[in-house]
Amino acid sequence: MGSAGGSKAVANLEPTKGNNARGTVTFTQQGDHVRVNAQLSGLKPGAEHGFHVHEKGDCSSGDGMSAGGHFNPGGKSHGAQAGDHHAGDMPNLKADASGNATASFELRGVSVEGASGVDGKGLIVHRDPDDYKSQPAGNAGPRVACAVIRKA
Repeated sequence: MGSAGGSKAVANLEPTKGNNARGTVTFTQQGDHVRVNAQLSGLKPGAEHGFHVHEKGDCSSGDGMSAGGHFNPGGKSHGAQAGDHHAGDMPNLKADASGNATASFELRGVSVEGASGVDGKGLIVHRDPDDYKSQPAGNAGPRVACAVIRKA
């Protein structure tokens, strides 16, 4: 989708005010999809957390709201990867008993660079799981970590 294979971007998540979530997420172009690898800590133990690419690469507000809404260049409804969804909608993260989470999955409909590119966008981890139904954002609660995705 407009990017040569192998392009890579990295996001270094930092906690929003009053939270402890942090981690590193890589986005690697692999043909027509992007491979996402995430390692996080400081999450609520045993809980699921909404995880989205947001439209603005801005984490200047203490609550992560400066990152705007979900990245949605196609103007679609919010939803799970299997159906119609925002380009920035990703699977929930599941924290273990120590509050750590790792994830590896493919995203379709985005690229590292270009019109559908994640480079320069925001990355948000939410306190609660995404229900993949509520519009426009899945009822995932406050933002507990924020990062700007940058091409590596």
